[in-house]
Amino acid sequence: MLSVEHLSMEFSSRPVLDDITFLINRKERIALVGKNGAGKTTLLRLIAGEYQPTAGRISRESDMTIGYLPQVMLFQDDRTLREEVMIVHAETPEQDEARFVAEMDRTIIGLGFERKDFDRPCSEFSGGWRMRIELAKILLRHPDLLLLDEPTNHLDIESIQWLEDFLKTSPSAVMMVSHDRAFIDNVCGRTIEITLGRIYDYNVNYTRFVALRQERHEQQVRAYLNQQKMIADTEEFIERFRYKATKAVQVQSRIKQLEKLERLEVDLEDTSRLNLRFPPAPRSGDFPIIIEDLRKDFGEHNVFHDVTFTIRRGEKVAFVGKNGEGKTTLVKCIMGQLDYLGDLKIGHNVKIGYFAQNQAALLDENLTVFETIDYVAVGDIRTKIRDILGAFMFGGEASDKKVKVLSGGERSRLAMIRLLLEPCNLLILDEPTNHLDMQSKDVLKTALQDFNGTLICVSHDRDFLNGLVSKVYEFGGGRVKEHLGGIYDFLRAKKIDNLQELERNNKPASTPSTNGEEASSAKLDYAAQKAAAAERRKRERQIAEVEEAITVLEQQQKEMETHLSMPENQTAEMFQKYETIKHQIEQKLYEWQILSEN
Repeated sequence: MLSVEHLSMEFSSRPVLDDITFLINRKERIALVGKNGAGKTTLLRLIAGEYQPTAGRISRESDMTIGYLPQVMLFQDDRTLREEVMIVHAETPEQDEARFVAEMDRTIIGLGFERKDFDRPCSEFSGGWRMRIELAKILLRHPDLLLLDEPTNHLDIESIQWLEDFLKTSPSAVMMVSHDRAFIDNVCGRTIEITLGRIYDYNVNYTRFVALRQERHEQQVRAYLNQQKMIADTEEFIERFRYKATKAVQVQSRIKQLEKLERLEVDLEDTSRLNLRFPPAPRSGDFPIIIEDLRKDFGEHNVFHDVTFTIRRGEKVAFVGKNGEGKTTLVKCIMGQLDYLGDLKIGHNVKIGYFAQNQAALLDENLTVFETIDYVAVGDIRTKIRDILGAFMFGGEASDKKVKVLSGGERSRLAMIRLLLEPCNLLILDEPTNHLDMQSKDVLKTALQDFNGTLICVSHDRDFLNGLVSKVYEFGGGRVKEHLGGIYDFLRAKKIDNLQELERNNKPASTPSTNGEEASSAKLDYAAQKAAAAERRKRERQIAEVEEAITVLEQQQKEMETHLSMPENQTAEMFQKYETIKHQIEQKLYEWQILSEN
Protein backbone atom coordinates (compact mmCIF):
# COMPACT_ATOMS: atom_id res chain seq x y z
CA MET A 1 0.00 0.00 0.00
CA LEU A 2 2.84 2.38 0.89
CA SER A 3 6.60 1.90 0.60
CA VAL A 4 9.41 3.94 2.15
CA GLU A 5 12.62 3.46 0.17
CA HIS A 6 16.11 4.55 1.29
CA LEU A 7 14.65 7.57 3.04
CA SER A 8 16.95 10.13 4.69
CA MET A 9 16.10 13.40 6.39
CA GLU A 10 18.36 16.15 7.70
CA PHE A 11 17.68 19.37 9.61
CA SER A 12 20.48 21.97 9.46
CA SER A 13 22.89 19.26 8.26
CA ARG A 14 21.97 17.11 11.28
CA PRO A 15 20.80 13.64 10.18
CA VAL A 16 17.50 12.58 11.76
CA LEU A 17 16.68 9.58 9.53
CA ASP A 18 19.38 7.70 7.65
CA ASP A 19 18.58 5.44 4.66
CA ILE A 20 15.49 3.73 6.10
CA THR A 21 13.28 1.31 4.13
CA PHE A 22 10.01 -0.43 5.07
CA LEU A 23 6.49 -1.22 3.81
CA ILE A 24 3.05 -0.49 5.26
CA ASN A 25 0.46 -3.07 4.21
CA ARG A 26 -3.32 -2.77 4.27
CA LYS A 27 -4.97 -3.10 7.70
CA GLU A 28 -1.61 -3.22 9.53
CA ARG A 29 -1.42 -1.51 12.90
CA ILE A 30 2.07 -0.26 13.65
CA ALA A 31 3.47 1.31 16.81
CA LEU A 32 6.26 3.80 16.08
CA VAL A 33 8.54 4.03 19.12
CA GLY A 34 11.83 5.63 20.14
CA LYS A 35 13.25 8.25 22.49
CA ASN A 36 12.08 11.87 22.40
CA GLY A 37 13.83 13.52 19.46
CA ALA A 38 14.51 10.22 17.66
CA GLY A 39 12.48 11.31 14.60
CA LYS A 40 9.06 9.71 15.10
CA THR A 41 7.00 12.84 14.37
CA THR A 42 9.34 13.70 11.49
CA LEU A 43 8.63 10.30 9.88
CA LEU A 44 4.85 10.76 10.27
CA ARG A 45 5.03 14.19 8.64
CA LEU A 46 7.11 12.79 5.78
CA ILE A 47 4.52 10.06 5.14
CA ALA A 48 1.70 12.62 5.41
CA GLY A 49 3.44 14.75 2.77
CA GLU A 50 4.11 17.74 5.07
CA TYR A 51 7.90 17.31 4.70
CA GLN A 52 10.00 16.40 1.68
CA PRO A 53 12.88 13.99 2.33
CA THR A 54 16.52 14.91 1.86
CA ALA A 55 16.98 11.65 -0.06
CA GLY A 56 14.94 8.59 -0.97
CA ARG A 57 11.22 8.43 -1.69
CA ILE A 58 7.80 7.42 -0.40
CA SER A 59 5.58 5.60 -2.91
CA ARG A 60 1.81 5.37 -2.45
CA GLU A 61 -0.97 3.70 -4.39
CA SER A 62 -2.59 6.28 -6.66
CA ASP A 63 -6.00 6.32 -4.95
CA MET A 64 -4.68 5.99 -1.39
CA THR A 65 -5.98 8.38 1.29
CA ILE A 66 -4.17 9.41 4.48
CA GLY A 67 -5.55 10.90 7.71
CA TYR A 68 -2.98 12.60 9.95
CA LEU A 69 -3.56 13.74 13.53
CA PRO A 70 -0.57 15.85 14.68
CA GLN A 71 0.18 16.75 18.31
CA VAL A 72 -0.48 20.46 17.62
CA MET A 73 -2.83 22.05 15.06
CA LEU A 74 -4.79 25.21 14.28
CA PHE A 75 -8.56 25.22 14.79
CA GLN A 76 -11.60 26.96 13.31
CA ASP A 77 -13.76 28.98 15.74
CA ASP A 78 -16.78 30.01 13.73
CA ARG A 79 -18.74 26.73 13.66
CA THR A 80 -20.56 24.52 16.16
CA LEU A 81 -19.31 21.04 16.95
CA ARG A 82 -21.99 19.49 14.70
CA GLU A 83 -21.23 21.89 11.81
CA GLU A 84 -17.49 21.29 12.09
CA VAL A 85 -17.83 17.50 11.88
CA MET A 86 -20.47 17.67 9.12
CA ILE A 87 -17.75 19.19 6.90
CA VAL A 88 -16.63 15.58 6.37
CA HIS A 89 -20.00 14.71 4.83
CA ALA A 90 -19.77 17.73 2.53
CA GLU A 91 -16.55 16.23 1.11
CA THR A 92 -18.48 13.10 0.04
CA PRO A 93 -22.05 14.25 -0.70
CA GLU A 94 -22.88 10.93 -2.39
CA GLN A 95 -22.83 9.28 1.06
CA ASP A 96 -26.28 8.85 2.59
CA GLU A 97 -26.68 11.66 5.14
CA ALA A 98 -28.79 9.68 7.62
CA ARG A 99 -26.15 6.90 7.78
CA PHE A 100 -23.36 9.46 8.17
CA VAL A 101 -25.17 11.32 10.99
CA ALA A 102 -25.71 8.05 12.88
CA GLU A 103 -22.01 7.18 12.60
CA MET A 104 -21.04 10.76 13.48
CA ASP A 105 -23.13 10.61 16.66
CA ARG A 106 -21.54 7.31 17.73
CA THR A 107 -18.04 8.63 17.08
CA ILE A 108 -18.48 11.97 18.85
CA ILE A 109 -20.13 10.36 21.89
CA GLY A 110 -17.47 7.63 21.91
CA LEU A 111 -14.81 10.33 22.17
CA GLY A 112 -16.47 11.71 25.29
CA PHE A 113 -18.85 14.44 24.06
CA GLU A 114 -22.50 14.61 25.13
CA ARG A 115 -25.47 15.42 22.90
CA LYS A 116 -25.87 18.79 24.58
CA ASP A 117 -22.39 19.66 23.24
CA PHE A 118 -23.35 19.21 19.57
CA ASP A 119 -24.61 22.78 19.11
CA ARG A 120 -21.92 24.50 21.20
CA PRO A 121 -19.47 26.71 19.29
CA CYS A 122 -16.04 25.09 18.86
CA SER A 123 -14.52 28.21 20.43
CA GLU A 124 -15.99 27.16 23.81
CA PHE A 125 -13.97 23.92 23.92
CA SER A 126 -10.47 23.61 25.36
CA GLY A 127 -7.54 22.57 23.22
CA GLY A 128 -7.84 18.93 24.32
CA TRP A 129 -11.52 18.73 23.35
CA ARG A 130 -10.83 20.41 20.01
CA MET A 131 -8.20 17.78 19.30
CA ARG A 132 -10.99 15.23 19.82
CA ILE A 133 -13.10 17.05 17.24
CA GLU A 134 -10.27 16.79 14.72
CA LEU A 135 -9.79 13.11 15.59
CA ALA A 136 -13.52 12.50 15.01
CA LYS A 137 -13.29 14.15 11.56
CA ILE A 138 -10.28 12.02 10.62
CA LEU A 139 -11.93 8.78 11.77
CA LEU A 140 -15.14 9.59 9.88
CA ARG A 141 -13.18 10.03 6.63
CA HIS A 142 -12.13 6.35 6.82
CA PRO A 143 -8.71 6.92 5.25
CA ASP A 144 -6.66 3.98 3.99
CA LEU A 145 -3.89 4.95 6.42
CA LEU A 146 -4.30 6.65 9.80
CA LEU A 147 -1.25 8.49 11.18
CA LEU A 148 -1.79 9.32 14.86
CA ASP A 149 0.73 11.31 16.91
CA GLU A 150 -0.03 10.85 20.64
CA PRO A 151 -3.81 10.41 20.17
CA THR A 152 -4.44 9.51 23.84
CA ASN A 153 -2.86 12.63 25.37
CA HIS A 154 -6.22 14.38 25.60
CA LEU A 155 -8.50 11.37 26.16
CA ASP A 156 -9.89 9.97 29.40
CA ILE A 157 -9.81 6.23 30.17
CA GLU A 158 -13.28 5.49 28.76
CA SER A 159 -12.53 7.37 25.52
CA ILE A 160 -9.19 5.57 25.17
CA GLN A 161 -11.02 2.25 25.46
CA TRP A 162 -13.52 3.36 22.83
CA LEU A 163 -10.68 4.40 20.48
CA GLU A 164 -8.94 1.05 21.10
CA ASP A 165 -12.05 -0.86 20.04
CA PHE A 166 -12.55 1.41 17.02
CA LEU A 167 -8.99 0.99 15.74
CA LYS A 168 -8.97 -2.78 16.28
CA THR A 169 -12.00 -3.17 14.01
CA SER A 170 -11.20 -0.37 11.55
CA PRO A 171 -10.34 -1.35 7.94
CA SER A 172 -7.70 1.41 7.89
CA ALA A 173 -4.02 0.72 8.34
CA VAL A 174 -2.66 2.57 11.40
CA MET A 175 0.74 3.96 12.29
CA MET A 176 0.83 5.68 15.65
CA VAL A 177 3.19 7.31 18.10
CA SER A 178 2.06 6.83 21.69
CA HIS A 179 3.64 6.59 25.12
CA ASP A 180 0.58 4.73 26.43
CA ARG A 181 2.01 1.20 26.65
CA ALA A 182 -1.32 -0.54 27.28
CA PHE A 183 -2.95 1.28 24.36
CA ILE A 184 -0.34 0.37 21.74
CA ASP A 185 -0.08 -3.18 23.12
CA ASN A 186 -3.83 -3.67 22.69
CA VAL A 187 -4.02 -2.12 19.20
CA CYS A 188 -0.72 -2.77 17.39
CA GLY A 189 0.80 -6.06 16.28
CA ARG A 190 3.93 -4.56 14.71
CA THR A 191 6.53 -2.26 16.26
CA ILE A 192 9.04 -0.04 14.44
CA GLU A 193 11.74 1.54 16.59
CA ILE A 194 13.74 4.60 15.49
CA THR A 195 17.17 4.93 17.11
CA LEU A 196 20.29 6.76 15.92
CA GLY A 197 18.56 7.56 12.62
CA ARG A 198 17.93 3.92 11.74
CA ILE A 199 14.88 1.73 12.15
CA TYR A 200 14.39 -1.75 13.58
CA ASP A 201 11.23 -3.51 12.45
CA TYR A 202 9.56 -6.16 14.65
CA ASN A 203 6.41 -8.04 13.68
CA VAL A 204 5.25 -8.24 17.33
CA ASN A 205 3.42 -6.05 19.85
CA TYR A 206 5.25 -3.66 22.14
CA THR A 207 5.68 -6.00 25.12
CA ARG A 208 7.29 -8.69 22.98
CA PHE A 209 9.36 -6.04 21.21
CA VAL A 210 10.88 -4.92 24.54
CA ALA A 211 12.24 -8.44 25.14
CA LEU A 212 13.57 -8.78 21.58
CA ARG A 213 15.11 -5.30 21.69
CA GLN A 214 16.96 -6.27 24.86
CA GLU A 215 18.51 -9.24 23.08
CA ARG A 216 19.44 -7.07 20.08
CA HIS A 217 20.86 -4.36 22.31
CA GLU A 218 23.11 -6.83 24.13
CA GLN A 219 24.44 -8.14 20.83
CA GLN A 220 25.08 -4.58 19.65
CA VAL A 221 26.87 -3.66 22.87
CA ARG A 222 29.13 -6.73 22.63
CA ALA A 223 29.97 -5.98 19.00
CA TYR A 224 30.60 -2.31 19.82
CA LEU A 225 32.88 -3.08 22.79
CA ASN A 226 34.82 -5.66 20.74
CA GLN A 227 35.33 -3.12 17.98
CA GLN A 228 36.39 -0.44 20.46
CA LYS A 229 38.99 -2.82 21.89
CA MET A 230 40.25 -3.63 18.38
CA ILE A 231 40.49 0.08 17.55
CA ALA A 232 42.37 0.81 20.79
CA ASP A 233 44.80 -2.06 20.17
CA THR A 234 45.38 -0.94 16.56
CA GLU A 235 45.95 2.70 17.57
CA GLU A 236 48.35 1.57 20.30
CA PHE A 237 50.30 -0.46 17.72
CA ILE A 238 50.46 2.52 15.35
CA GLU A 239 51.70 4.87 18.06
CA ARG A 240 54.26 2.38 19.37
CA PHE A 241 55.84 1.61 15.99
CA ARG A 242 55.06 4.79 14.00
CA TYR A 243 58.71 5.79 13.76
CA LYS A 244 60.26 2.31 13.52
CA ALA A 245 61.44 1.64 9.96
CA THR A 246 61.12 -2.14 10.19
CA LYS A 247 57.39 -1.80 11.06
CA ALA A 248 56.53 0.91 8.50
CA VAL A 249 54.57 -1.41 6.20
CA GLN A 250 52.55 -2.86 9.06
CA VAL A 251 51.85 0.61 10.47
CA GLN A 252 50.55 1.87 7.13
CA SER A 253 48.43 -1.25 6.77
CA ARG A 254 46.85 -0.66 10.18
CA ILE A 255 46.21 3.02 9.38
CA LYS A 256 44.37 2.06 6.17
CA GLN A 257 42.47 -0.60 8.08
CA LEU A 258 41.14 2.02 10.52
CA GLU A 259 40.27 4.45 7.70
CA LYS A 260 38.16 1.80 5.95
CA LEU A 261 36.52 0.56 9.14
CA GLU A 262 32.77 1.15 9.42
CA ARG A 263 32.38 2.38 12.98
CA LEU A 264 29.61 0.75 14.96
CA GLU A 265 27.20 2.88 16.97
CA VAL A 266 25.07 1.76 19.86
CA ASP A 267 22.41 3.62 21.82
CA LEU A 268 23.82 3.01 25.30
CA GLU A 269 21.10 3.16 27.95
CA ASP A 270 21.75 4.48 31.44
CA THR A 271 20.16 1.78 33.60
CA SER A 272 21.13 3.66 36.75
CA ARG A 273 17.92 5.65 36.37
CA LEU A 274 16.00 2.59 37.56
CA ASN A 275 17.70 2.74 40.97
CA LEU A 276 16.62 6.31 41.72
CA ARG A 277 15.40 6.86 45.27
CA PHE A 278 13.99 10.04 46.80
CA PRO A 279 14.33 11.28 50.39
CA PRO A 280 11.69 10.03 52.87
CA ALA A 281 8.60 12.18 53.30
CA PRO A 282 8.15 14.01 56.63
CA ARG A 283 5.44 12.32 58.69
CA SER A 284 1.92 13.73 58.47
CA GLY A 285 -1.18 13.04 60.51
CA ASP A 286 -3.10 9.80 59.99
CA PHE A 287 -5.66 11.45 57.68
CA PRO A 288 -4.10 13.96 55.24
CA ILE A 289 -7.47 14.69 53.60
CA ILE A 290 -10.98 14.48 55.05
CA ILE A 291 -13.89 15.57 52.82
CA GLU A 292 -17.54 15.68 53.90
CA ASP A 293 -20.56 16.74 51.82
CA LEU A 294 -18.43 18.78 49.42
CA ARG A 295 -20.15 20.66 46.61
CA LYS A 296 -18.82 22.85 43.81
CA ASP A 297 -20.87 24.97 41.40
CA PHE A 298 -19.87 27.30 38.61
CA GLY A 299 -22.88 29.58 38.36
CA GLU A 300 -25.88 27.31 37.72
CA HIS A 301 -23.69 24.40 36.64
CA ASN A 302 -23.03 21.82 39.37
CA VAL A 303 -19.67 20.07 38.98
CA PHE A 304 -20.11 17.65 41.90
CA HIS A 305 -22.12 17.36 45.11
CA ASP A 306 -22.31 15.25 48.29
CA VAL A 307 -18.68 14.20 47.96
CA THR A 308 -17.49 12.41 51.10
CA PHE A 309 -14.30 10.40 51.53
CA THR A 310 -11.12 10.18 53.62
CA ILE A 311 -7.59 9.50 52.41
CA ARG A 312 -5.28 7.84 54.94
CA ARG A 313 -1.56 8.53 55.34
CA GLY A 314 0.48 6.51 52.86
CA GLU A 315 -2.40 5.68 50.50
CA LYS A 316 -1.89 6.04 46.77
CA VAL A 317 -5.15 6.79 44.95
CA ALA A 318 -6.26 7.69 41.43
CA PHE A 319 -8.87 10.24 40.32
CA VAL A 320 -10.41 9.01 37.05
CA GLY A 321 -13.40 9.85 34.90
CA LYS A 322 -14.34 11.72 31.76
CA ASN A 323 -12.83 15.12 31.16
CA GLY A 324 -14.98 17.89 32.63
CA GLU A 325 -16.39 15.77 35.48
CA GLY A 326 -14.48 17.64 38.20
CA LYS A 327 -11.18 15.85 38.82
CA THR A 328 -8.99 18.93 38.42
CA THR A 329 -11.65 21.08 40.09
CA LEU A 330 -11.50 18.95 43.25
CA VAL A 331 -7.70 19.09 43.19
CA LYS A 332 -7.89 22.88 43.05
CA CYS A 333 -10.31 22.85 45.99
CA ILE A 334 -7.79 20.81 47.97
CA MET A 335 -5.06 23.28 46.98
CA GLY A 336 -7.21 26.21 48.17
CA GLN A 337 -7.38 27.69 44.67
CA LEU A 338 -11.19 27.48 44.48
CA ASP A 339 -13.95 28.06 47.02
CA TYR A 340 -16.59 25.39 47.71
CA LEU A 341 -19.48 24.37 49.94
CA GLY A 342 -19.08 21.67 52.56
CA ASP A 343 -16.14 20.56 54.69
CA LEU A 344 -12.60 19.89 53.44
CA LYS A 345 -9.87 19.40 56.05
CA ILE A 346 -6.14 19.13 55.42
CA GLY A 347 -4.54 16.98 58.12
CA HIS A 348 -1.82 17.75 60.66
CA ASN A 349 1.65 18.58 59.28
CA VAL A 350 0.59 17.95 55.66
CA LYS A 351 3.04 19.44 53.14
CA ILE A 352 1.61 19.33 49.62
CA GLY A 353 3.61 18.97 46.41
CA TYR A 354 1.43 19.81 43.40
CA PHE A 355 2.04 19.10 39.72
CA ALA A 356 -0.54 20.89 37.57
CA GLN A 357 -1.19 20.16 33.89
CA ASN A 358 0.50 23.46 33.02
CA GLN A 359 3.35 23.03 35.50
CA ALA A 360 6.02 22.83 32.80
CA ALA A 361 4.99 26.26 31.49
CA LEU A 362 5.69 27.84 34.89
CA LEU A 363 9.45 27.11 34.85
CA ASP A 364 11.89 30.03 34.61
CA GLU A 365 13.03 29.91 30.97
CA ASN A 366 16.26 31.80 31.66
CA LEU A 367 17.66 29.21 34.07
CA THR A 368 19.58 26.14 32.99
CA VAL A 369 18.37 22.62 33.75
CA PHE A 370 20.97 22.32 36.51
CA GLU A 371 20.12 25.72 38.03
CA THR A 372 16.40 24.85 38.08
CA ILE A 373 17.06 21.80 40.26
CA ASP A 374 19.87 23.35 42.30
CA TYR A 375 17.44 26.08 43.37
CA VAL A 376 15.13 23.64 45.20
CA ALA A 377 17.50 20.86 46.28
CA VAL A 378 18.41 20.86 49.97
CA GLY A 379 20.78 18.92 52.21
CA ASP A 380 22.76 15.94 50.97
CA ILE A 381 20.67 15.70 47.82
CA ARG A 382 22.51 18.75 46.44
CA THR A 383 25.64 16.60 46.00
CA LYS A 384 23.69 14.21 43.77
CA ILE A 385 21.98 16.67 41.41
CA ARG A 386 23.90 15.56 38.32
CA ASP A 387 23.17 11.89 39.10
CA ILE A 388 19.46 12.68 39.46
CA LEU A 389 19.43 14.67 36.21
CA GLY A 390 21.18 11.78 34.46
CA ALA A 391 18.55 9.38 35.76
CA PHE A 392 15.88 11.56 34.09
CA MET A 393 17.86 11.69 30.83
CA PHE A 394 19.47 15.10 31.45
CA GLY A 395 23.01 13.75 31.66
CA GLY A 396 26.18 15.47 30.42
CA GLU A 397 25.77 18.66 28.40
CA ALA A 398 21.95 18.42 28.58
CA SER A 399 22.10 19.70 32.18
CA ASP A 400 23.53 23.00 30.92
CA LYS A 401 20.70 23.67 28.45
CA LYS A 402 18.48 26.68 29.05
CA VAL A 403 14.86 25.84 29.88
CA LYS A 404 13.74 27.99 26.94
CA VAL A 405 15.21 25.52 24.41
CA LEU A 406 13.67 22.38 25.95
CA SER A 407 10.86 20.44 24.26
CA GLY A 408 7.49 19.98 25.95
CA GLY A 409 8.43 16.50 27.13
CA GLU A 410 11.77 17.68 28.50
CA ARG A 411 10.09 20.53 30.40
CA SER A 412 7.58 18.10 31.93
CA ARG A 413 10.43 15.86 33.07
CA LEU A 414 12.28 18.82 34.59
CA ALA A 415 9.16 20.09 36.38
CA MET A 416 8.62 16.60 37.79
CA ILE A 417 12.19 16.39 39.14
CA ARG A 418 11.80 19.83 40.70
CA LEU A 419 8.60 18.78 42.44
CA LEU A 420 9.91 15.47 43.72
CA LEU A 421 12.94 17.12 45.35
CA GLU A 422 10.83 19.50 47.42
CA PRO A 423 10.06 18.13 50.92
CA CYS A 424 6.42 17.02 50.95
CA ASN A 425 4.28 14.18 52.25
CA LEU A 426 1.23 14.59 49.99
CA LEU A 427 1.87 14.54 46.25
CA ILE A 428 -0.95 15.64 43.95
CA LEU A 429 -0.19 14.97 40.29
CA ASP A 430 -2.59 16.15 37.55
CA GLU A 431 -1.88 14.24 34.30
CA PRO A 432 1.84 13.86 35.06
CA THR A 433 2.61 11.54 32.12
CA ASN A 434 1.44 13.76 29.26
CA HIS A 435 4.45 14.38 27.00
CA LEU A 436 6.68 11.94 28.91
CA ASP A 437 8.31 9.12 26.95
CA MET A 438 8.19 5.56 28.24
CA GLN A 439 11.59 5.69 29.92
CA SER A 440 10.68 8.85 31.81
CA LYS A 441 7.34 7.35 32.85
CA ASP A 442 9.14 4.28 34.17
CA VAL A 443 11.49 6.51 36.19
CA LEU A 444 8.57 8.47 37.63
CA LYS A 445 6.48 5.38 38.40
CA THR A 446 9.35 3.68 40.22
CA ALA A 447 10.03 6.83 42.25
CA LEU A 448 6.34 7.12 43.19
CA GLN A 449 6.09 3.45 44.17
CA ASP A 450 8.99 4.03 46.57
CA PHE A 451 7.55 7.33 47.86
CA ASN A 452 6.45 6.76 51.48
CA GLY A 453 4.01 9.66 51.60
CA THR A 454 0.44 9.98 50.28
CA LEU A 455 -0.32 10.25 46.55
CA ILE A 456 -3.30 11.53 44.54
CA CYS A 457 -2.83 10.97 40.82
CA VAL A 458 -5.19 12.30 38.14
CA SER A 459 -4.38 10.22 35.08
CA HIS A 460 -5.83 8.39 32.09
CA ASP A 461 -2.76 6.16 31.66
CA ARG A 462 -3.77 2.65 32.78
CA ASP A 463 -0.30 1.17 32.48
CA PHE A 464 1.13 3.97 34.63
CA LEU A 465 -1.55 3.57 37.32
CA ASN A 466 -1.31 -0.24 37.34
CA GLY A 467 0.65 -1.37 40.38
CA LEU A 468 0.87 2.20 41.66
CA VAL A 469 -2.55 2.94 43.20
CA SER A 470 -4.67 0.81 45.54
CA LYS A 471 -7.87 2.85 45.39
CA VAL A 472 -9.75 4.59 42.55
CA TYR A 473 -12.16 7.53 42.85
CA GLU A 474 -14.49 7.69 39.85
CA PHE A 475 -15.89 11.11 38.88
CA GLY A 476 -19.12 11.23 36.90
CA GLY A 477 -22.65 12.57 36.95
CA GLY A 478 -21.84 15.03 39.72
CA ARG A 479 -20.80 12.26 42.11
CA VAL A 480 -17.50 10.71 43.25
CA LYS A 481 -17.58 6.95 43.79
CA GLU A 482 -14.90 5.03 45.69
CA HIS A 483 -13.55 1.72 44.28
CA LEU A 484 -11.16 -0.43 46.32
CA GLY A 485 -8.35 -2.11 44.39
CA GLY A 486 -6.11 -1.14 41.49
CA ILE A 487 -6.97 0.40 38.14
CA TYR A 488 -7.67 -2.90 36.39
CA ASP A 489 -9.90 -4.01 39.26
CA PHE A 490 -11.82 -0.77 38.66
CA LEU A 491 -12.06 -1.36 34.91
CA ARG A 492 -13.26 -4.95 35.40
CA ALA A 493 -15.83 -3.76 37.92
CA LYS A 494 -17.06 -1.10 35.50
CA LYS A 495 -17.66 -3.68 32.80
CA ILE A 496 -19.42 -6.00 35.26
CA ASP A 497 -21.57 -3.11 36.50
CA ASN A 498 -22.55 -2.23 32.95
CA LEU A 499 -23.52 -5.84 32.18
CA GLN A 500 -25.54 -6.14 35.37
CA GLU A 501 -27.31 -2.90 34.59
CA LEU A 502 -28.12 -4.24 31.13
CA GLU A 503 -29.40 -7.47 32.62
CA ARG A 504 -31.55 -5.61 35.15
CA ASN A 505 -33.08 -3.59 32.33
CA ASN A 506 -33.88 -6.73 30.33
CA LYS A 507 -34.92 -9.19 33.07
CA PRO A 508 -38.50 -9.47 34.36
CA ALA A 509 -39.19 -8.15 37.84
CA SER A 510 -39.41 -11.68 39.27
CA THR A 511 -35.79 -12.50 38.41
CA PRO A 512 -33.79 -13.03 41.62
CA SER A 513 -30.84 -10.77 42.38
CA THR A 514 -27.29 -11.75 41.51
CA ASN A 515 -25.73 -10.66 44.81
CA GLY A 516 -24.11 -14.08 45.19
CA GLU A 517 -22.49 -13.79 41.78
CA GLU A 518 -21.35 -10.24 42.62
CA ALA A 519 -19.75 -11.46 45.86
CA SER A 520 -18.05 -14.33 44.01
CA SER A 521 -16.69 -11.90 41.43
CA ALA A 522 -15.44 -9.58 44.18
CA LYS A 523 -13.69 -12.53 45.88
CA LEU A 524 -12.01 -13.47 42.61
CA ASP A 525 -10.85 -9.87 42.11
CA TYR A 526 -9.49 -9.75 45.66
CA ALA A 527 -7.70 -13.09 45.22
CA ALA A 528 -6.17 -11.88 41.95
CA GLN A 529 -5.06 -8.66 43.66
CA LYS A 530 -3.43 -10.65 46.52
CA ALA A 531 -1.69 -12.95 44.02
CA ALA A 532 -0.39 -9.95 42.05
CA ALA A 533 0.91 -8.33 45.25
CA ALA A 534 2.66 -11.55 46.27
CA GLU A 535 4.23 -11.85 42.83
CA ARG A 536 5.38 -8.22 43.01
CA ARG A 537 7.00 -8.81 46.43
CA LYS A 538 8.71 -11.93 45.12
CA ARG A 539 10.09 -10.01 42.13
CA GLU A 540 11.32 -7.20 44.41
CA ARG A 541 13.19 -9.78 46.53
CA GLN A 542 14.71 -11.29 43.39
CA ILE A 543 15.82 -7.84 42.18
CA ALA A 544 17.44 -7.10 45.56
CA GLU A 545 19.31 -10.44 45.47
CA VAL A 546 20.56 -9.81 41.93
CA GLU A 547 21.67 -6.27 42.84
CA GLU A 548 23.63 -7.64 45.81
CA ALA A 549 25.28 -10.25 43.56
CA ILE A 550 26.23 -7.53 41.03
CA THR A 551 27.81 -5.45 43.82
CA VAL A 552 29.93 -8.43 44.95
CA LEU A 553 31.00 -9.29 41.40
CA GLU A 554 31.90 -5.68 40.57
CA GLN A 555 34.05 -5.52 43.70
CA GLN A 556 35.80 -8.72 42.59
CA GLN A 557 36.29 -7.20 39.14
CA LYS A 558 37.95 -4.10 40.66
CA GLU A 559 40.28 -6.28 42.73
CA MET A 560 41.19 -8.31 39.64
CA GLU A 561 41.92 -5.12 37.67
CA THR A 562 44.27 -3.93 40.45
CA HIS A 563 45.92 -7.34 40.47
CA LEU A 564 46.33 -7.42 36.68
CA SER A 565 47.84 -3.92 36.60
CA MET A 566 51.12 -5.52 37.70
CA PRO A 567 52.96 -7.29 34.82
CA GLU A 568 53.97 -10.29 36.93
CA ASN A 569 50.28 -11.18 37.44
CA GLN A 570 49.30 -11.02 33.77
CA THR A 571 48.98 -14.76 33.17
CA ALA A 572 46.55 -16.56 30.88
CA GLU A 573 44.85 -18.09 33.90
CA MET A 574 44.28 -14.69 35.54
CA PHE A 575 42.92 -13.19 32.33
CA GLN A 576 40.55 -16.15 32.04
CA LYS A 577 39.28 -15.55 35.59
CA TYR A 578 38.80 -11.86 34.78
CA GLU A 579 36.77 -12.68 31.65
CA THR A 580 34.65 -15.14 33.66
CA ILE A 581 33.78 -12.44 36.20
CA LYS A 582 32.91 -9.99 33.38
CA HIS A 583 30.62 -12.62 31.84
CA GLN A 584 28.94 -13.25 35.20
CA ILE A 585 28.31 -9.49 35.61
CA GLU A 586 26.77 -9.33 32.12
CA GLN A 587 24.50 -12.27 32.94
CA LYS A 588 23.38 -10.72 36.22
CA LEU A 589 22.75 -7.34 34.55
CA TYR A 590 20.63 -9.08 31.93
CA GLU A 591 18.72 -10.92 34.67
CA TRP A 592 18.20 -7.64 36.54
CA GLN A 593 16.88 -5.86 33.42
CA ILE A 594 14.41 -8.67 32.69
CA LEU A 595 13.13 -8.60 36.28
CA SER A 596 12.86 -4.79 36.27
CA GLU A 597 10.89 -4.63 33.01
CA ASN A 598 8.32 -7.27 33.99
